[in-house]
Amino acid sequence: MRIILASNSPRRKEILSQVGLDFKVIPSSFEENETDMPPDELVNHFAYMKALDVYEQMKGSETSLDLPKDGEVFVVGADTIVFYDRVLGKPKDKEDAYRMLSSLSGKEHYVMTGVSVIAASTGKAITDYEQTRVSFKELTDEEINKYIESGEVFDKAGAYAIQGIGSLFVSKIEGCYFNVVGFPI
Repeated sequence: MRIILASNSPRRKEILSQVGLDFKVIPSSFEENETDMPPDELVNHFAYMKALDVYEQMKGSETSLDLPKDGEVFVVGADTIVFYDRVLGKPKDKEDAYRMLSSLSGKEHYVMTGVSVIAASTGKAITDYEQTRVSFKELTDEEINKYIESGEVFDKAGAYAIQGIGSLFVSKIEGCYFNVVGFPI
C-alpha cells in the first residue's frame, strides 16, 4: 500500500510522519475559490478536489512517480477552515489577520478539516470531515498585534497556529487537537 499526500502542508506531513505512515507528497494545484457552500460541504469539496487533481496527475504516470507495481495506492487530500459566523481562511495581510483574531477573541469557533481518500486503482473516493470546537480567551489589541508581528498568522486558517504561539490564546478545545493543526487522527 502507498499513500500519496496531495498537500505540501508542513503540518500535515509532520502529523502523518508522527503516526508512522510512509507516504509520498505530490502537491495539488487545485485553486480554492470562495463559494457559498455550508462549511462542512466546503471542506469536503476542497479536500476531494485536491485529491482528484493529484489522482488525475497520476493517471498514466505511475513509472515516473515511482509508485508500486502491486498493492493499492491511495491519494489523500485535505482542507482545513475556521468557522465563526463565516468561513475564515488564511489571512491576506496583517489587517485581515487582525480582523480574524479580533472576531475570535473571547468566543467559541469551529475548526473543520475535510479529508478525501481516492483509491488509485478504481477512482472510488471516500470523503468526510472532522469538527473541533475551540474557545479563545479575550485578547487585547497588544496581544493580537504582537502575535501578527511574529509572522505565525500567515498560511494558517483563522490566522492562528494551535501548535505554536497561538496556543496561548486557546482556553479550551472539544474534539481532536490534530484536526486544529490540519489533519484529524
